[in-house]
This record gives sequence, C-alpha cells and structure tokens, in this order.
Amino acid sequence: MAYVISDDCIACGTCIDECAVGAISEGEKYSIDPEVCVECGTCADVCPSGAISLA
Repeated sequence: MAYVISDDCIACGTCIDECAVGAISEGEKYSIDPEVCVECGTCADVCPSGAISLA
C-alpha cells in the first residue's frame, strides 16, 4: 500500500523536497507513484494540508 495525495493538496512542494526516493510528481495536484513509494511516511508527516495518507 503506497501513500496517496487527496484533492486537499495545495501543490506547495513540501512533499517533493522530502521524498527520499523521488516518488512524487508535480502537477495541478501532486501524485505519488505506487511502484516507487517505499511507504516511509515522511511526505505525510510534512504535508501542511494533511492531504497525504496510506491508500
């Protein structure tokens, strides 16, 4: 189970800077590649809008 980003994403970029494996892609709403995500939870810990959770 990888982490996912909900519609609450404000596209601030904080999660991208913290992802050690480069699983997060930019866009209008950011997304996490489930094939790359190692489920460390760092992105969810730093997300200011609480938009990231386990799938």
